[in-house]
Amino acid sequence: MLRCIASNHPVLKIKVFRSPDNLAGLRSLWQSLAAERSSTVFQDFDLNLAAAEIFAGREEPFVVCAEASYGAAIVPAVIRRSDGLLRLLGEELFDYRAFLHVGDPEVLLGALAFLAKQGSGLEVVALREADCDCVPDGLPLFPFTVAPAILHTKLSAAEFHRRHERPVRYLRRLRQLGFELRSYHGNHPRLLHAIYWNKAAQDPQSLFRDPLRIEFMLQAALLKPQCFEIFTLERGDKMAAALVTLRDSGVRRLYTVWFEPEMSKLSPGMSLICEIARQSLAAGLDCDLMTGEQPFKLRLANSSVALYKLKATARQLAALAGAAQPALRLAG
Repeated sequence: MLRCIASNHPVLKIKVFRSPDNLAGLRSLWQSLAAERSSTVFQDFDLNLAAAEIFAGREEPFVVCAEASYGAAIVPAVIRRSDGLLRLLGEELFDYRAFLHVGDPEVLLGALAFLAKQGSGLEVVALREADCDCVPDGLPLFPFTVAPAILHTKLSAAEFHRRHERPVRYLRRLRQLGFELRSYHGNHPRLLHAIYWNKAAQDPQSLFRDPLRIEFMLQAALLKPQCFEIFTLERGDKMAAALVTLRDSGVRRLYTVWFEPEMSKLSPGMSLICEIARQSLAAGLDCDLMTGEQPFKLRLANSSVALYKLKATARQLAALAGAAQPALRLAG
């Protein structure tokens, strides 16, 4: 532990967690901070701990926690072993990253100032616009992309159904061919493995050509089975399409879609997406179409969330640490 003593504040305590085993002691504070900021599923403690464990060979945990009577902050950082770059937990599989912080901005500044002692740059991809408000001046943010969404307050399920007649027709045709819409939770690892194995086989650029990422998805789903909602179009042992979604409070996040290429004329993937979006709106849920401005997402969306990339050099992080002085003075 290192104590950072503020000139006008009580002691600021900083702890650094360098292994997944040690992270368990951070659970209570982590969950409290995540709840305060209405964070996404990607800030869930158990999923971050799983990422720290499974990807430890690629990214060494370097999670910085700062606490004082006037606030608390967690920077869920890792050091990428290939180049020493500082990033946040989640490898390539977390769409939305964030610092966890409540209280005086000086607390987060203290945590980041300590992170700067590593002498490495920091890259965070991607922060939602709402999570950028606590990023200190001096850490540069760049527009990255958007996350299109369908908001139930702006569009009824019936109107959405009317606007997307073609997928509705295709879904009707698929049902006539004997395909049924089925739903599962995350405690079906064989199904998830088949979806991600098929996804990787279909797309040479897929992240899931890496078996370790498939393993993470299986473990994450078993940890949070009610959070993972899986929808399929199935006929016997044949699957035409699958959609893996993540449930947050009031929103269903459409994380992965796969379809059988041989059935592309009936657009089973798009048909499934539209039906689950319709059902979500009918249930009073928003639909997050996730990162990227793909044309099909923009056709469906009636809103979007701006996403940003934080990219700071080692020098910029050092300057940030300097800005924390003399307001903060390090003492052993």
